[in-house]
Amino acid sequence: MSKNNVLYVKKLNKIYSKKGNKSIQALNDLNLQVKEGEIFGLLGPNGAGKSTFINILSGIVKKSSGEVNVWGFDLDKNPRQVKSSIGIVPQEVNLDPFFNPKKLLELHAGFYGVKKNQRITDTILNLVSLQDQAGSYSRSLSGGMKRRLLIAKALVHQPPIIILDEPTAGVDVELRKNLWENLKSLNNEGVTIILTTHYIHEAEEMCDRIGILNKGNIVALDTTQNLLSKIKTKTVRFVIDNNINIDHGEFENLKIISNKNNELIVSYEKNKLEIEKIINFLVSRGVRITDISTDDADLEDVFVKLTKN
Repeated sequence: MSKNNVLYVKKLNKIYSKKGNKSIQALNDLNLQVKEGEIFGLLGPNGAGKSTFINILSGIVKKSSGEVNVWGFDLDKNPRQVKSSIGIVPQEVNLDPFFNPKKLLELHAGFYGVKKNQRITDTILNLVSLQDQAGSYSRSLSGGMKRRLLIAKALVHQPPIIILDEPTAGVDVELRKNLWENLKSLNNEGVTIILTTHYIHEAEEMCDRIGILNKGNIVALDTTQNLLSKIKTKTVRFVIDNNINIDHGEFENLKIISNKNNELIVSYEKNKLEIEKIINFLVSRGVRITDISTDDADLEDVFVKLTKN
């Protein structure tokens, strides 16, 4: 494993056996590397294998075969060290309603064997903005506070890697923004963050690199910018003062999506045609263009393209 990779996965397989001769292969020769200090997003449709992958890392599910190395520790040979190297933030909120945040973090630190003089409970509460609620019962906390408390629980043993499963699922926009701010603060402190999410635009904005998982395997793994370059078509909307007939033979690589009501919408392959040529053609035909807007590809387009089969 490269010293810059905090997570190294090679040919990871997980097969769930069912009654009879049927079985389900949740992970299929999965290969993955996550670099130290990055925010890594793992995207995929339901049933792609995201939860299985996280459960293997956390020790809940046993892999069928393959190699998993976390922070230099082999999952088979050093399972305790692997567990100590990661903090898991589950999707479901599962907190004892009769413990306050400070007591809950102290107990959780004890589970990891953190000595009392080495615990940083107050620091963690400040980091997730729960210092004012340190003595309040968990049941009295708002939904956003409970989410932040889950992140705090994952930090009690000061792991270098935090793994979050759908951290903003079912939360409102303001809470989602606050959670991302917390995660950015953690990342600025040097913590490597791995997350799964259904919010593709969030991943596009937050993640340094993104892996797209489909049918148990990584179908794309790159920076957001490089993934976006996989979409070769671009859509342009022209508002014009008079309609125009365009012969498809004039632009071999131009597709007319709509041409009515003083609006012309076209798509073209970016590597075969330039928008300037389209504009010059319209102007040469006496068309006055009053507005132009483009619809550039986003990560959702890449996601759909790679997972549609």
